[in-house]
Amino acid sequence: MSHVLRTAVPGDEPALHALWATCFGPSAAHLPALHALDPDRHRRTFVAARPGDGAPEAVVVVVPRLVRDADGAPQRVGGIGSVATLPAARGRGLVRGLLGEAVHAMRAEGFAWSLLFTGTPGVYEGAGWRTFARMYAEGEPTRRAPSRTGHRVREAAPSELPRLHTARPLTAVRTPDDWRVRVPAWYGPGALWLVAEHPAARTPVGYAVSHRTGGQALALAEFGSLPGAEDCLPDLFAAHAAHACREGVERVRVPLTPDARPALPHLVQNPTWHTDRTGMVRDLRSPATAPEARGAAYWSGDAF
Repeated sequence: MSHVLRTAVPGDEPALHALWATCFGPSAAHLPALHALDPDRHRRTFVAARPGDGAPEAVVVVVPRLVRDADGAPQRVGGIGSVATLPAARGRGLVRGLLGEAVHAMRAEGFAWSLLFTGTPGVYEGAGWRTFARMYAEGEPTRRAPSRTGHRVREAAPSELPRLHTARPLTAVRTPDDWRVRVPAWYGPGALWLVAEHPAARTPVGYAVSHRTGGQALALAEFGSLPGAEDCLPDLFAAHAAHACREGVERVRVPLTPDARPALPHLVQNPTWHTDRTGMVRDLRSPATAPEARGAAYWSGDAF
C-alpha cells in the first residue's frame, strides 16, 4: 500500500511535532509555535500518511505571507516551510508529491508566487522552484570605526520597531504576531536591536539587529531607515561593530544591499563578498520579479 497524501487534521499535531523533532532535533523547538500562527494551518499543511494507521511520515507546510514585490507593493505569497520526512520513509518521492498538492492549493488561493529557503535546492528544482542570488559581505568587525554622522544610537523599544521596518522589495509585511513570535524565534533572545535617533529631533529614524550565529560569528541580520535618513546606517553599523568587538566576535556577516554598501566600512574590515543561493522562488500567477529587484532583501527573521 502507498502513502495517502492529504491535508492535516487537528489530531495530527502531536505526530507533526514529533516528526519535526526527529528530523531537526533541538532546532525544531520553535516550529510548533510558528505553525500555530496560521489559524487555517491544517488546510495548508500537507502530509503523507502511513498506510494502516494514517500517521504522518512526511509534511510540507504552506505559510501565507504578504511580501513586497519589486515596486514595494504587498503581494500574497506562499512560503514553503517545515518540510520533513521520517528517515524510514525517505526516497519514495513523498515530498515531491506534497509539493504538487501545495502548488495546487496556492494557485487556488491566488498567491502570486512561492518562496522557500533551503540548503538542498535539488529537492525543489524538479518541482518548479528556481534559485535566486542574494549577496552578502563577511569579514572581521571594524575595530576603529570611521567618522560617523552624529546620530545617537541606543537599544530599541519593541514599540518603535514596526514603524522603522521599511518597505523594501521582498520584505514581509509583519503582523503583531510576527513581531511577538516569528522574529524572536529566528533571532533568539540574545539579539541586539538598536535604533538611531535624528541628531536634532531625537526621534528614531533607523534600526539594525544583530545576533550570534554560532561560535565566534555574528550576523547583522536586518536594518533599515526612514526615507531620507539613510545616513544613520553608518552609526548603526559602527555600534554593532563595537558590540562585536566587545563580545570577541571574529567574523561578521551582513546582507549587501545598496544602502549597506556605503556603511560597510563602519562594520566590516577587509570584507569578502559571497553569493547566497539558498532562496528559491516559483511563479504561481505572475512573473516573480521581487527577488531580482534592486535593494531586495528577505530578512531571516521572516523565515517560514
